[in-house]
Amino acid sequence: MTEMVYGTAPIRAGEPVLPRWWRTVDKWAMSFVLILFGVGMLLGLAASPPLAEKNGFPPFYYVERQAVFGGLALCAMLVCSMLSPTMVRRLGVIGCGAALLGLVLLPVFGTDFGKGAVRWYSLGFGSVQPSEFLKPGFIILTAWLMAAAQEVEGPPGKTMSLALAVIVVAFLALQPDFGQAALILFAWGVMYFVAGAPFMVLVAVAGGVVFAGTIAYENSEHFARRIDGFLNPEIDPRTQLGYATNAIREGGFFGVGVGEGQVKWSLPDAHTDFIIAVAAEEYGLVLVAVIIALYCAIVIRSLFRLLKERDPFIRIAGTGLACTFGVQALINMGVAVKLLPAKGMTLPFVSYGGSSLIAGGIMVGMLLALTRNRPQGEITDLLRRRTRE
Repeated sequence: MTEMVYGTAPIRAGEPVLPRWWRTVDKWAMSFVLILFGVGMLLGLAASPPLAEKNGFPPFYYVERQAVFGGLALCAMLVCSMLSPTMVRRLGVIGCGAALLGLVLLPVFGTDFGKGAVRWYSLGFGSVQPSEFLKPGFIILTAWLMAAAQEVEGPPGKTMSLALAVIVVAFLALQPDFGQAALILFAWGVMYFVAGAPFMVLVAVAGGVVFAGTIAYENSEHFARRIDGFLNPEIDPRTQLGYATNAIREGGFFGVGVGEGQVKWSLPDAHTDFIIAVAAEEYGLVLVAVIIALYCAIVIRSLFRLLKERDPFIRIAGTGLACTFGVQALINMGVAVKLLPAKGMTLPFVSYGGSSLIAGGIMVGMLLALTRNRPQGEITDLLRRRTRE
């Protein structure tokens, strides 16, 4: 009966890794990610030459770097997608510890590159942003703690996960990086809900977030400026948001034409945080709708595949990874049309970036690994195994 309802992918004795991976992985989701990266390269050809010219580089300097980083990201995605859930958990725990250590040491060894927030380590040939790599590791570790709390005589994993989330959010707020802090809190909330959260705990956490936001607004000029700009009904046409909203308006349904857009000459972050404005201006609503549909398809397919999972860790971790991936895209596009306060957050696999691309590849690779078809077994077998453990 279980096989009729859920389906299985029986493991064949002696089957090599690659054929088994290809037979069980979500090929549609993987294809959608490749299309997103292709769209990012296309938009990079339009958005990055003006910045390269301004900085004295060859016209396609940033496009070439994006191709390199993207290649590394896709390799990381493929390798991670071949891992077993146990290996995904081990990689996530180790990665979370390393990224958290990097986050703690940022005030001592980090740099802000003149942007007012210490978020990066400068390596000379490039930079590393620990918070990008922290997200997948945090989700995996938190899911492990929550799943362990469901075991017989298990640890207080939910309480421990909340303590970890508070620590991570505190260090992110000190940079300041309120966008990543909000994303971490969102990921924890989604997983806590899936793990069976008491309603009052979620209400208490929401109240704590509101209280912390009030304190930040009163004491952080950076945070207050972002909120005031969002609440102001008027948009200054000389700001990045003004340029972006005007570009989206000018693009209309079919866009002004390939290479004809002007926003890339005005926006310093046209190839990163506001890449969707370039897409809307040159290709119109058509391409924007395609991009949105691709993100929705990846998230929805992943969640549907997770519905049949009996393992709590896989179900919780997969949901956290899928929802965080989708919400990061939502935040990036929401900022461009002033639906959300301004945040420095990239559009996964589309925006230019080193850390964001590679970390995104790791995150999606873990998601593909957890959503692979695998034998589920009978529910009585799972309960019996838990009792023995």
